[in-house]
Amino acid sequence: MSENPVTSRTVDELLEPGRYEQIVADLLAEAQRLGASAAEAALSIESGLSVTVRLGEVETVEHNRDKGLGITVYFGHSKGSASTSDFSPGAVRETVRAACDIARYTEEDPCAGLAPAALMATDIPELQLYHPWALETPEAIERALACETVAREHDSRITNSEGASITSHSGLRVYANSHGFIGAYPSSRHSMSCTVIGQDESGMQRDYWYTLARDPQQLDSAESVGVRAAERTVARLGARKIPTCQVPVMFEADVARGLLGHLVRAISGGALYRNASFLVDARGQQLFPERVHVDERPHLPGALGSAPFDNEGVATAPRTLIEAGVLQGYVLDSYSGCRLGLPTTGNAGGVHNLYINHDALDREQLIKKMDRGLLVTDVMGQGVNTVTGDYSRGAAGFWVENGQIQYPVDEVTLGGRLQDMYRGLQAVGNDTDARGNIITGSWLIDNLTVAGD
Repeated sequence: MSENPVTSRTVDELLEPGRYEQIVADLLAEAQRLGASAAEAALSIESGLSVTVRLGEVETVEHNRDKGLGITVYFGHSKGSASTSDFSPGAVRETVRAACDIARYTEEDPCAGLAPAALMATDIPELQLYHPWALETPEAIERALACETVAREHDSRITNSEGASITSHSGLRVYANSHGFIGAYPSSRHSMSCTVIGQDESGMQRDYWYTLARDPQQLDSAESVGVRAAERTVARLGARKIPTCQVPVMFEADVARGLLGHLVRAISGGALYRNASFLVDARGQQLFPERVHVDERPHLPGALGSAPFDNEGVATAPRTLIEAGVLQGYVLDSYSGCRLGLPTTGNAGGVHNLYINHDALDREQLIKKMDRGLLVTDVMGQGVNTVTGDYSRGAAGFWVENGQIQYPVDEVTLGGRLQDMYRGLQAVGNDTDARGNIITGSWLIDNLTVAGD
């Protein structure tokens, strides 16, 4: 437990944008007084509650109240950064001084500096990102216990539990720079999860389920999370290996999100200017089939990836990354854009609600379309090389014949290349999973090597 646990007072007492904007403004003024030609600062505060139960007993209760302040100063193209968790005037002045001392001894980098002033957000839309949850510890414990109890009692083959957890966090982010930009917005994030273990004569299996949202009213019920975790665990019992083969592979939506994540990493500026990506100079190339469209939607109300501006104050805006299967642009902040001779795309800090269009097929219809192959529900390992595109990961799931699930499968390895996997995308299901900033349904890929016995 942190040294300064949150009391029962509402988190709204922590969210005082005017007060924190003044702290950041004072910090920038101090940087100017010390001779910096430019400066930027980011402040964050967060308050939250996390509860974990296991086997019907409370395992952890953690209250947190965190805060941080970072300053980056520029003397021409020399850069220095420092941070503190002490917001007192004296500590702020010392932090600025430390950043300035670092900058004076830093080698110049022609791309070091603020994002262009003309790109700063001038209109901060109301995105409904802040939905505080007046969740007291006893209620959180009760919900977590209910979730785990339902999972443990769902089937006699559920023999153990790794626990159920509930978290509720709210916070405020403030960013300002010497262009005169200052922006602030509060946000919240709540979740519930459960992991259980099943056992029969074939051995043991584990699986989990979770729900995640900014608005607690949009969370699935504790009971439904527990049931889903138990169902997924029991379904994996009796898993077997399969012979090595080359077959179509369907990635469930939660797993397919990672395939889009690999694309984002490969087209991110840092990888591109270091020539550490298989998609260097790929803008304008056909990466996916023509029906595929991928776009960014940063202003969706209440979505987990929404933001009015990026980490440099640049206004976020809807944009297309893949159109008719063709890569339209990269994911850049101002520094990587400068290194590539391109403008920032407003992605300092990452993408914001990346969507891929889907076909009119639900999960079961996608399985029928696959006919014969492997349905992947879990992947493990770090065998993805975005420098070469090589893909090799351990996997578990279900073998499919004649469009029907036949039996669970584990201890297999998927092998292929991301380039081929993207080109071989046959369909995207309408079973969209929005529990993150990358939003997709299940993927059916035409052919992958499945290494088994």
